[in-house]
Amino acid sequence: MPGSSQRKGAIRKKPRGNPTAGSGGRVRRGLEGKGPTPKAVDRTKHPAHKRAKAKERAEKRGSRRPDRKDEATVEWVYGRNPVVEALRAGVPVSALYVAEGTERDARLREALLIATEHGIALLEVPRTELDRLTSHGAHQGLAVQIPPYEYAHPDDLLSRAHDAGQVPLIVALDGVTDPRNLGAITRSAAAFGAHGVLVPERRTASMTASAWKTSAGAAARIPVARATNLNRALKSYKDAGLMIIGLDMGGEVELPDLDAATEPIVLVVGSEGKGLARLVRENCDLIVSIPMTTATESLNAGIATGVALYEISRRRG
Repeated sequence: MPGSSQRKGAIRKKPRGNPTAGSGGRVRRGLEGKGPTPKAVDRTKHPAHKRAKAKERAEKRGSRRPDRKDEATVEWVYGRNPVVEALRAGVPVSALYVAEGTERDARLREALLIATEHGIALLEVPRTELDRLTSHGAHQGLAVQIPPYEYAHPDDLLSRAHDAGQVPLIVALDGVTDPRNLGAITRSAAAFGAHGVLVPERRTASMTASAWKTSAGAAARIPVARATNLNRALKSYKDAGLMIIGLDMGGEVELPDLDAATEPIVLVVGSEGKGLARLVRENCDLIVSIPMTTATESLNAGIATGVALYEISRRRG
């Protein structure tokens, strides 16, 4: 009907010339792009960014008290006498912890003095916190934190000899599980001109606080390397021209008759109880023994290595 509204459901036609609503520039801006892609390290969800942030946090942490995740990677020495002995021996301590209210005595004063002289962080913590950190050990209000030892690579020992222009002499340990023996061997290696000590990753002593103390500071002067596979490392040394000499009872040659002492050598030392493992023994070019007046006697690994290194050093002049 004339004058009535358009029927419901009918399609209304837009009159010609009627302007339509534009996009407001949204389409154009969407086609322009967002500029160059940020670097991986700048993208918050990228692994490179997370690694960079983790490194930055580690650098800032410095000598602060470690968080709970870090505590599994450090070693603790606690008790007044062990702490003072570790500090005297030059064990690389990163922090000295003192429980609140701890009674002052001569040992505590000496520990504080050594820590101050060497720039070691001093931290006073509640006794309950020190109980937790030392797994409720008898800390007597005093403990030190020791960071993990930084092992060298087996190739570094050979490079050290070449850089010094010297005939290589390396000590390798097979099955030596007592950290005190490792410390004593490291001390002898430093004293008699060896270029480093090699230990396997598994079933062997590690450079703990006990090994550091027994080495009497030598562990700071001579590198200790760690090999994933000892036999593979020995073969690598052999390919480099070194002679692999095993130190064991019932050897083919007695130590005083070792003419090869002046050659490039890897001296392999086994455990006191089991000696050299079968595969390690097979990789040796020669087995040498230390002559003793009584066949039933034996020397522990630390003493035997010291004797052998002395003889090698003497023959090298």
